[in-house]
Amino acid sequence: MNQKLSQLNTEQWNTHIPPLETLDTMAMVSWINAEDQSVAHAVQMVLPQIAQAIDLASMALEGGGRMLYVGAGTSGRLGLLDAAECPPTFNVQSDMVQGILAGGEGALKEAREGVEDSPEAGAEDLASHGIRAQDVVVGLAASGRTPYVLGALQAAREVGAATISLSCNPEPELALFSDVTIAVDTGPEVILGSTRLKAGSAQKMILNMISTGVMVRLGKTYRNLMIDMRATNEKLIERARRIVMLAADIEYDRATQVLNEAKGVSKAAILMARCDLSRAEATALLTEVRGHLDRAIAMASRRYPAPMVQQDGTPCP
Repeated sequence: MNQKLSQLNTEQWNTHIPPLETLDTMAMVSWINAEDQSVAHAVQMVLPQIAQAIDLASMALEGGGRMLYVGAGTSGRLGLLDAAECPPTFNVQSDMVQGILAGGEGALKEAREGVEDSPEAGAEDLASHGIRAQDVVVGLAASGRTPYVLGALQAAREVGAATISLSCNPEPELALFSDVTIAVDTGPEVILGSTRLKAGSAQKMILNMISTGVMVRLGKTYRNLMIDMRATNEKLIERARRIVMLAADIEYDRATQVLNEAKGVSKAAILMARCDLSRAEATALLTEVRGHLDRAIAMASRRYPAPMVQQDGTPCP
């Protein structure tokens, strides 16, 4: 495979766009926006592979593994961002989803592009995170050929970890070491080779899909509500009250009350309100079903011999 840089679609000269420096500002942003509109269609073309990646990663995390994003430059920074958003959004441990950036976290603020040329560095950084067979490693590289990411994926394969790659060119070299290959063809950039543009947008969209899809499969949502979030400030506390109110179909004041009784745990509060359970009963049920609220509601209706009702007296569904 070993494609030359000049052969990559992301490295082609986009000649149908007028020179940006010759345009007024409105015309310039209009051209950029027109190019950006192609990103969603490009992502649509690889939805089957994204779904496969979600299923593979879900199995790994359900088995006690971790999801490790590995990348350099813009790709690596996007991986770090997605990993950082998982704990507050879905209330998972900070080590469940991690980002590994070539050059370390210092490369977030200051580009250290030379590190990406070393496959050994990728393997070493992965080893320093204690890579295990039950983990899943997601290699991120717009080009599809970054040596740092290739080294990390190869190292992951050697210990038996599942591997996924995300790139923005057809037939990426990363496919050599990937159980699932997501190759979204975003084409030439507005500025030749500036893959923080369309390629970066595509990667962000796909990472959103992967992490969100995995968390849905892990029971972190219910009826498209964020039931496992960490309510750590006033805005999030208010959001938690509204989520409990909507999920349990109760009034705002009752949602506030039951959320307090549940010590701020939205998922337990919803189960308590829907099925008239104590905090201890709700917590025990959720533990038994590994946090899946829909399963806990179904189990509660079978387990308790007396007909269970909601706060308004109607039967618990």
